Amino acid sequence: MQYISTRGRAPALPFDEVLLSGLARDGGLYVPAVWPLFSRDDIRALKGLSYPELALRVMQPFVGDTIPTDALKRIVDETYAGFGHRCAAPLKQLAPNLWLMELFHGPTLAFKDYAMQVLARLFDHVLAARGERVTIVGATSGDTGAAAVEACRDRDNIDCFILFPKGRVSPVQQRQMTTVDAANVHAIAVEGTFDDCQDLVKAAFNDTAFRDGYNLSAVNSINWARIMPQIVYYFWAAVNLGAPERPVSFAVPTGNFGNVYAAYAALQMGLPIERLVIGSNSNDILTRFLADGVMEMRGVVPTLSPSMDIQVSSNFERLLFDLMDRDGAEVDATLTAFRRDGRFAVGSNRLTRATNLILGGTSDDDATVATIRRVRDETGELLDPHTAVGVGAAELTKADRDPAVPLIALACAHPAKFAEAIERAVGTPAPLPERMADLMTRPERNPVIPNDLGALQDYIRNRVDSRGAAA
Repeated sequence: MQYISTRGRAPALPFDEVLLSGLARDGGLYVPAVWPLFSRDDIRALKGLSYPELALRVMQPFVGDTIPTDALKRIVDETYAGFGHRCAAPLKQLAPNLWLMELFHGPTLAFKDYAMQVLARLFDHVLAARGERVTIVGATSGDTGAAAVEACRDRDNIDCFILFPKGRVSPVQQRQMTTVDAANVHAIAVEGTFDDCQDLVKAAFNDTAFRDGYNLSAVNSINWARIMPQIVYYFWAAVNLGAPERPVSFAVPTGNFGNVYAAYAALQMGLPIERLVIGSNSNDILTRFLADGVMEMRGVVPTLSPSMDIQVSSNFERLLFDLMDRDGAEVDATLTAFRRDGRFAVGSNRLTRATNLILGGTSDDDATVATIRRVRDETGELLDPHTAVGVGAAELTKADRDPAVPLIALACAHPAKFAEAIERAVGTPAPLPERMADLMTRPERNPVIPNDLGALQDYIRNRVDSRGAAA
């Protein structure tokens, strides 16, 4: 399996090199040169497997011979043995042909754990074999950072720096990052928005001297190895609801487009997906694009679903690459102009290709709160605000979907992570699990830096160099 860049100018790489590189050297994102295909018989053969067994089958073609199968099996088994539900990703029925897939049974109570715990172990395996170290630099709008810090803590060959927008993540999300007492992980508040954090990360990677000097790598979903394990739970849900004989649809709350892109990848591999429904909060750049074919940046509005407070959805570049028939030069020109002008448009044929598969719906905070309250009253299930945005989008697009096709809404985080939204909806916040009951009283390490590349690079240099000297 070889991977190519969406910008078309970086060399093709095998999986292990893509894992360590994260972002391609031409500024693009890596995607498989050719999608591995699962036949209907291959999908039938997944029935009855445990989650780790299914994960191994789905991920192995992407890894190829860069990691031995027994090592990959060990990584997968270790990852999901630590999750809080024996099914890893249980399905619950909310209504006729409406299901909820719970993706919050990992160590940080969010769907990011399903990939991040695998990713850190993959890094460990490859780095140990090579005798190398990496410096991970990432940006988070909430859950990615907590999952990355937890997955990377105390690992011998990794220094991890996670940027988050100061005051724009939930208190629980912040403390899951800033209370981890490990010398190799650093959660840094940036005076700016998530998009500013993301831009700082990309700028650090694009400084090739700094990138090479500190062996930068990424755990954001710009890293293909983050997307890969997320594909698994789409196969898991579809197979458990009757695939390949029965098609399914998914509703995915969407910020950076990585989670829904993993569903798109599953479709390319042969999974029978009829529709993908993306839910946006008031930062609705993606649903606006689906309405008129124009991607246009506006200011970021803080909401009750902060992980989706994004205007530049990095992983959309991967879909755009396919919409533009894998023409890297056109993608590069389009996104360069987007950064300059704040907008770009696609023609009607490309928009139709997108909307034939993807539907979009927007929920503001009032609608999100109403969905949490309604679902709790009707089913007894308590949704976090991001999940509620996805469920709301499912309701908004009901007329555009086949009612006979089951729709699976992704429950992306535990409701206890978002006390303000839950209290507003049902009167009292959801309690944290017992193992996290003291989270809000643990001591924090919470440095703040300006929105400035030099400040970030200085912070990284000082920490990495001092660890190297201590070693």
